[in-house]
Amino acid sequence: MKSEETKYLYDNITISGLPGSGNTTLLNKLKEALKFDGWKGFSGGEFMRAYCIEKGLMKDDSKLHHNPMIYGPDFDRKVDMGIREKLGEERKWIIEAKLSGFFAQGLPKVLKVLMHCSDDSVRIDRIVNRDSVTPEEAISNFESRLAVYRKKWVKIYKDQWRDWVVKPGIAKAEDPIDFWRKDLYDISIDTYSNNQQQCLEIVLNAIKEKKSD
Repeated sequence: MKSEETKYLYDNITISGLPGSGNTTLLNKLKEALKFDGWKGFSGGEFMRAYCIEKGLMKDDSKLHHNPMIYGPDFDRKVDMGIREKLGEERKWIIEAKLSGFFAQGLPKVLKVLMHCSDDSVRIDRIVNRDSVTPEEAISNFESRLAVYRKKWVKIYKDQWRDWVVKPGIAKAEDPIDFWRKDLYDISIDTYSNNQQQCLEIVLNAIKEKKSD
């Protein structure tokens, strides 16, 4: 007898958040949990890192993540708009990238998940363990990269912010551009108060259609 096909409330999922928030962990767990239903995963960070190594922009053995200024805004825009196109035209994608939730704004049936860690020391400790660096190196790299990311993205995506966020009334025109403000997302998960399994279950419960009695 053929088992009943699982029905989903959403066609695609995005995972966004700052480094050390558990984004990649959630991506991998969702890929494993949903693989038999044809869901696929994409990591923007891994894609960019592989691109930089292939083009000789960074060394393969570099522990810390690359400087976002080593490639130009046109490449950022090409990758990010490609994510939006994929979310709008295809199904069963789990896309993890810092701005994936922003590029899903206004698209139907995309579950936008924001990952965050309310304890900065825990988040930094995760980066230390992941990249095998000192806390000082982790903090310095994170802060410098985040400042560059914000400045770069605000400059190249200010028009999209106006069209996708300000015009629909999510934010006011005078509000600062913040790609990780919680009201841009359907679900916000604190990975300090929720463990890996709980994070997975929150998302799975959100996407699966409830069976009627």
